[in-house]
Amino acid sequence: MKARNITHNINGSGAMFDVIADRYDLLNRLTSFGRDRVWRRETAIRLGAPTRILDLATGTGDLAIELAQRYPDAHVTGLDPSARMLELARAKSRALALEDRITYVEGDAQELPFEDAEFDAVSMAFGIRNVPDRAAALKEMVRVASLGAKIAILELTEPRGRGVSLLARCHVHCVVPLLGALISGPQQYAYLSRSIAAFPSPQAFTAFAAESGLLLLEVRSFSFGACHLFLLTPSATGSA
Repeated sequence: MKARNITHNINGSGAMFDVIADRYDLLNRLTSFGRDRVWRRETAIRLGAPTRILDLATGTGDLAIELAQRYPDAHVTGLDPSARMLELARAKSRALALEDRITYVEGDAQELPFEDAEFDAVSMAFGIRNVPDRAAALKEMVRVASLGAKIAILELTEPRGRGVSLLARCHVHCVVPLLGALISGPQQYAYLSRSIAAFPSPQAFTAFAAESGLLLLEVRSFSFGACHLFLLTPSATGSA
């Protein structure tokens, strides 16, 4: 892995996630009823058979570890703005004897410290929603991914449409903030509920990604639309 000579601009979400890092895994399990593990597994499966993987918003390393275990010939680089999250990720990787196959880097998805076309797969789980300049992050994914690489973005979304159950909407707007407030404090998880509601529809996000140089290969909906997986690839012409 080669580092670019740039100054990192680690965004403000790092400090917010430092605060909740020690309870982050528990919160994910509770607020998704354990489905977040299934969603990450589906994300990993759809990346094909990469050997150089970049996992953005790696957090406590759940997806990076899933990728390293699924692809034994791959090296995974996990990047996150939260120093405390990365401490926990490194500890989990050591416990699983994966420390030689996963490298963790503190950094900003909007300004990646990697060379052009350095990775043949990029993943990001539950992170693009928190990036202030999403277009910059998507263009950086295009830049560091080789042509033909798969880019998988997993994100919590607002359940929409006439067929969506009232229970699904209630879960996002009531259950998630309540559990988060009880375990981790109201401020962070009031933000979570608002950010999910404000995230674009799958169609709008796909169009937005196309403007940044990404072609849609597949989109999958989980749990009545509470989560979506976008599988993309860099277009031949690159970012706009």
